[in-house]
Amino acid sequence: MINARGPAVSPTAAPRFFSPPLSVAIVGAGPAGIHAASALAELAPGTKTDVFERLPTPYGLVRYGLAPGHPESETFVHSLHTALGTSDFRLFCNVEIGKDLSVEVLRTSYDAVIIATGAPRDVPLDIPGVDLPGSFGSADFVSWYNDHPDSSPQWPLNAESVAVIGGGNVALDVTRMLLTEAQSLQATDVSDEVRKGIADSLVREVHIFVRRGPADARFSPNELRALGELPGVDVVVDAADVAPDRHIERMARQSVHTRLAVETLRAFADPSADRTSHRRVHLHFYRQPTEILGGGKVEALRVGRTVPNGYGHVTASGACTDYPVRAVYRAIGFVGTPLAGVPFDCGRGTVPHRGGAVVDERGSPIAGLFVAGWMKRGATGLIGAARSDARQTVETLLQQADSADERRADHRRIAEVIGAGNVVSVDWNGWLRIDAAERDLGVKHGRDRVKIKDREVLVGIGTNLRVHPQ
Repeated sequence: MINARGPAVSPTAAPRFFSPPLSVAIVGAGPAGIHAASALAELAPGTKTDVFERLPTPYGLVRYGLAPGHPESETFVHSLHTALGTSDFRLFCNVEIGKDLSVEVLRTSYDAVIIATGAPRDVPLDIPGVDLPGSFGSADFVSWYNDHPDSSPQWPLNAESVAVIGGGNVALDVTRMLLTEAQSLQATDVSDEVRKGIADSLVREVHIFVRRGPADARFSPNELRALGELPGVDVVVDAADVAPDRHIERMARQSVHTRLAVETLRAFADPSADRTSHRRVHLHFYRQPTEILGGGKVEALRVGRTVPNGYGHVTASGACTDYPVRAVYRAIGFVGTPLAGVPFDCGRGTVPHRGGAVVDERGSPIAGLFVAGWMKRGATGLIGAARSDARQTVETLLQQADSADERRADHRRIAEVIGAGNVVSVDWNGWLRIDAAERDLGVKHGRDRVKIKDREVLVGIGTNLRVHPQ
């Protein structure tokens, strides 16, 4: 991917007015897409913005990627709801670009198209045995416990000992959900099916394997503390893995987050800690999985010891240990999915760009085509980073629009095109009906909200064809 070196983003940039007004299509109604719509409303008042989303509901990662009960989820939802509610836009949910409409149709119908489809796929792990039954990508598990419409209706939680591969917050989220108690989900928005699956879980022990050391893991202090606060769960760390060395102390001085995370990990390693719980998490640093073992299903994970070089990098030592686990969860990152008509860097899993303007194989900007969010920068950064990222893309878009010689075809016909393809779209009012229906379900179950998983039911409510799910 070409590094983004776009124009400096000014938080007080003067609004721009175009005559006739710009028309912009945004593909993806997650944080990046919604913040792009909001930035257009602020920086180019009068812009006609259409937001397309393949799912029947907006909010993307905020709705289907955070662990249930995440303390900031409602804040994120409120922020995105406000951003959409104050923007001049049309929402087309349940419309998949690349299937129901092509990118080329959008490019000939709008002055600009912003791709903001996120990073929904797991980064592949190229080791023997990765395709054995019992080896899972974290994206599928996260989708299941968040009641994603495309997720499996049930999840096999029948292994007592489980391995989680990864050194980031997703690995911690997966671990917490593997060991959480069903009653702790009572106040969340997960469905009864998910709560029952958690209640029937046989998981008693989780091993988390991190290739590098504690100063280079991407665990946030808050997520680590939340792991340590799980009822009936002990967290165990080998004191040797978190012992002071020059690299750890240097990184701890440079970053408050690193210092707090290391302090939390050292507390987990305290030999005097009371560890009497019947469930445990083992955090292993300097461990790199090399093979998943099993005859027809996962039976063990072979892990190689790594050696740090004092600067945050590690090399293989050649020493290996087999851990007798019966399931393996891969949480090593996410990548985007190629979209027909849009350049894609398969190595990075992102769209090549310069300051948010999509570029071709020669590095030249493609007129009218832009990218924002994780498809732009990769699956890194907190959700809040989507706002400044989207704003940079919109700034770049507006600079290109200043020099454009002409406007494209009338975007108002796009609804007719969708209808001609027998696609049933859910608009903003349709989402508000879904939102109200989920809140009504919550009241019936003594909660604020209960998510509706079934796509057909969601579309039915959103289009007024079905009002009350059971």
